[in-house]
Amino acid sequence: MSAPEPAPAQPPAGLPALPVTFRPTRTRAVLLTTGVLLVVVLTAVSLLLEGLNPGEKLSFVFTGLLFFGVLALLSRPKVVADAGGVTVVNLTTKRRLAWAEVVRVNLRPGDPWVYLDLSDGTSLPAMGIQPGIAKARAIGDARALRALAEQHGTGPSEE
Repeated sequence: MSAPEPAPAQPPAGLPALPVTFRPTRTRAVLLTTGVLLVVVLTAVSLLLEGLNPGEKLSFVFTGLLFFGVLALLSRPKVVADAGGVTVVNLTTKRRLAWAEVVRVNLRPGDPWVYLDLSDGTSLPAMGIQPGIAKARAIGDARALRALAEQHGTGPSEE
């Protein structure tokens, strides 16, 4: 008979279980739905308009796909926290940070998204937590990330 497996470690009260992903889900849903609708509508228009040659029809479809690509890029931002650190995915960049590199997590009134103050003296925008549509959720996510940074990292945080 084998020994019972230890129970997984529970996070301290108020902290999310790791790994956790923060992203503006409502904004993402709106952007991706709009992108799909644009592709469908522009494809339907190209098929329903009489007198268009195949190249013109293809240009309608291509335009829809181009719009979808831009909207998909805008829906990309997220912040993933795990036991080893934080991965920040912004529009065109992705950066992995160890917890010790995150000195402070900031979301001040009027900020478009969270900023991470780093140990090298720079600041990194974390666009995955943005107060746009769901302000209360963004504040809660920023507080959760701040608490994780304080638990796993070294520096104090401020709002």
